[in-house]
Amino acid sequence: MSDTRSPQVLPNRKPTQHLERFSEADIPTERGTLRTIVFRDKRNGREHVALVVGDVSGSEGVPVRIHSECLTSEVFGSLKCDCREQLDRSLDFITQAGEGVVLYLRQEGRGIGLGNKIKAYALQAKGLDTYEANRQLGFADDLRTYDIAAEMLRSLDVRSVDLMTNNPLKIAGMVEEGIPVRRRIPSRTEHNPHNVDYLRTKRERTGHLIELFAEDDDTEAKAG
Repeated sequence: MSDTRSPQVLPNRKPTQHLERFSEADIPTERGTLRTIVFRDKRNGREHVALVVGDVSGSEGVPVRIHSECLTSEVFGSLKCDCREQLDRSLDFITQAGEGVVLYLRQEGRGIGLGNKIKAYALQAKGLDTYEANRQLGFADDLRTYDIAAEMLRSLDVRSVDLMTNNPLKIAGMVEEGIPVRRRIPSRTEHNPHNVDYLRTKRERTGHLIELFAEDDDTEAKAG
């Protein structure tokens, strides 16, 4: 069941203008046709992608997933996180709903890049958790920003979103950038022996709204 609590959102930051809408085409996929729009960051040339289903221009409550690149899971099939599952489920959701947007941001490893992410994995193999490993490498817990996501949504003329996420920082990021978040749609995935500690750490250390076990559903039901 979706979280129906709706944050009250008012724009409180001047909209950014860092992107150019660089290219666009319809791509046939196993899920159906995805309108694929590439945005290029004028500051660094980095390209971000919006995958769009349906006519979202001028729409309220558009299902949106803000997804950061994860080469290790999405391409190589790593079991150390649930990123590929979250991407797959969000694409399933918008294609089945007939409307929605997945924003694919090039922010590998919570913003530290692929090489440093693999260094962090090596430290995790020695007993550090994901945040401790980042800190030992000299990085903050999460370097991702969401101004680019907000600018992409404004370019698509999305008026408000139903955000598919477990991460409160993404909701806060949209609020800060002036994108109305109508409600949260939980992003549920299956855990495995390789990522359960990682998911538990995210829940306990940074408040991710992750349900790992059956009793989590019971707790949420009682709280509701």
